[in-house]
Amino acid sequence: MTSPLKPRRSVLYMPGSNARALEKAKTLDVDCLILDLEDAVAPDSKAMAREQIVSAVKGGGYGDREVVIRVNGLDTPWGEDDLKAAIEAGPDAVLVPKVNEPADLQRVAHKLVLGQAPASLKLWAMMETPLAMLNAAAIGACGRDPEVRLSCFVMGTNDLAKETRAQLNPGRAVMLPWLMTCLTAARAGGIDILDGVYNAFNDMEGFAAECAQGAEMGMDGKTLIHPKQIEACHEAFSPSEEEIAWARKINDLFDLPENANKGAIQVDGKMVERLHADMGLRAIAIADAIAARSKS
Repeated sequence: MTSPLKPRRSVLYMPGSNARALEKAKTLDVDCLILDLEDAVAPDSKAMAREQIVSAVKGGGYGDREVVIRVNGLDTPWGEDDLKAAIEAGPDAVLVPKVNEPADLQRVAHKLVLGQAPASLKLWAMMETPLAMLNAAAIGACGRDPEVRLSCFVMGTNDLAKETRAQLNPGRAVMLPWLMTCLTAARAGGIDILDGVYNAFNDMEGFAAECAQGAEMGMDGKTLIHPKQIEACHEAFSPSEEEIAWARKINDLFDLPENANKGAIQVDGKMVERLHADMGLRAIAIADAIAARSKS
């Protein structure tokens, strides 16, 4: 049975060392939360942040928001303890940083099994290193292996710019090949992919433009660093009323008995193929999931 689609339009990072932020996250109109133990937490605050995140997630109150814990890498002094804590907390997913190759995910997945983590606990992968770009197809293929549990790529554009020395300028021209490579790898692996953060959180015009760009690429959503970015993010990554109306119309027409065996039909002067109807079904499912979340 196919799992219902989850809207992942807005994915907000929250530092695990900030107890007020972890509590505030319960009130925000966001699809997903990444409770961070890695970049957003100083070394001397790692243990405290870990305890706060475990307490917050186990305490509940996040409703239908997808909750993800970003751990430190297993090659750091904190990674093993972070992973054990994540298993104890029971989030929806664990975000693995600096994934370079499939083996990085396989090692984490193996430890989840050893820790008796439920099958429902998935892995997300940060795509933020030069090796990740070179190995994107192989990493994405982990999405087809149920033992690895991979369900989402997260673009780490800041780290990628740092590691490659590429400039992260408006329009992201130099970043586009890597973004599209990872998107293609994600789709080949049957998983979602989230665009990187926009650093100038007070520049709402620039942020909206980058959201529109990500949506045009085919990204499922965008990672955020400030709650004020949520609304514009939702606007960019939600199917419009016109899209949904068109999707419903062409699917209704393909469902007619006289069109049952047709691969293409004419609708309002346009040639529409059955693949367009299938694409429309996904848009409808996402819209329905968004509506259901809004009512809950």
